[in-house]
Amino acid sequence: MSATTRETPGKLQLLELLAAIGTAQWRDFAAAAARYGLTSTQAKVLAQLDGPLPMRGLATLLVCDASNVTGIVDRLEARELVRREPDPADRRVKNVVATDAGREIIRRVREEMQATHGALDTLTPAERATLHTLLDRLRPTLERHA
Repeated sequence: MSATTRETPGKLQLLELLAAIGTAQWRDFAAAAARYGLTSTQAKVLAQLDGPLPMRGLATLLVCDASNVTGIVDRLEARELVRREPDPADRRVKNVVATDAGREIIRRVREEMQATHGALDTLTPAERATLHTLLDRLRPTLERHA
């Protein structure tokens, strides 16, 4: 094999790389969230709220018991970052909805993820487009099996 030829990485190498990048991104996210007085889990809840989401759905996304979600949502609600609303289809179900303040704070958290932004800045526009295409292709399969 010549010095310019590279072996195709194996699945385990790719998994280790994805895990390392995911861990670094999560640390960056948690640090940015902390600057706004949020735990990483509270910020993750805000990040999931593109629209109304049932409490049980949040528990599934967070991979935790629904009783844990109640406390997280209580603290976010006390800061007026989310509100609970009855589900129009089933009034027994409570949906969690981000307030304008909640959407603004998660936008700021994402903007202030300096390590992640810095890493992405090392890529050319073409490399970012390629990375986006590849990750976008992986996402549905991984989310379906989560």
